[in-house]
Amino acid sequence: MWCYRGGSISTEPRINDRIRVPEVRLVGPSGEQVGIVPLAKALELAQEYDLDLVEVAASARPPVCKLMDYGKFKYESAMKAREARKNQAHTVIKEMKLRPKIDPHDYDTKKGHVVRFLKQGDKVKITIMFRGREQSRPELGYRLLQRLATDVEDLGFIESNPKQDGRNMIMVLGPHKKKTEAMAEAREAQAARKAEAKANPGRSQNAADDDIAEGEAVEGEAIEGEAVEGETTEAESAEAPAEASAEA
Repeated sequence: MWCYRGGSISTEPRINDRIRVPEVRLVGPSGEQVGIVPLAKALELAQEYDLDLVEVAASARPPVCKLMDYGKFKYESAMKAREARKNQAHTVIKEMKLRPKIDPHDYDTKKGHVVRFLKQGDKVKITIMFRGREQSRPELGYRLLQRLATDVEDLGFIESNPKQDGRNMIMVLGPHKKKTEAMAEAREAQAARKAEAKANPGRSQNAADDDIAEGEAVEGEAIEGEAVEGETTEAESAEAPAEASAEA
């Protein structure tokens, strides 16, 4: 009776003595085709070259094996996977909330956040919140959304037109710049700051370090920031009480 005991199934290729077939199609260390040889002969060649015999195509008949340094191969594969994850672009949706009768200074501040998000290649969900009698004046929110879209049209476009959703009106702005382009520009800016710091030894070291740290922070946010729809910034949280007291 066959019984499954659980546990993970290994995805590692079989190497050396773990290969259990009478013969293999052997590939040399430089990629040259050696041909079909007995397993014992392939293991002998691996020992002669001081390399590992690695099964690279187990489903082939006979299986394809290659002579290589398996430890070095695993290390290089891990580095490639790490680099791929580092350069992976995540679709991020930031959210910015406004009131129909927002103060001009607050509007400029929130617009600045929207500009920053779009420069990073992120989408921005703009939410206009109506309260009380404001719900009878949806045109105020619509005009505010159109104004914001016009102010940032060089960086983004209207991906989802304004629509009413209960007490809120929502619009989504998409960036003209792709996420990968924003990430590349952030890395270039960081490299430029480091080069400038080295080229100006008379400059305050603290100022140079601040510039480099700022560049790293921007790059980190562009690469790793995975926002959940509905995320707000610290600036929004700080400004919300000010808006409420102004309206009161």
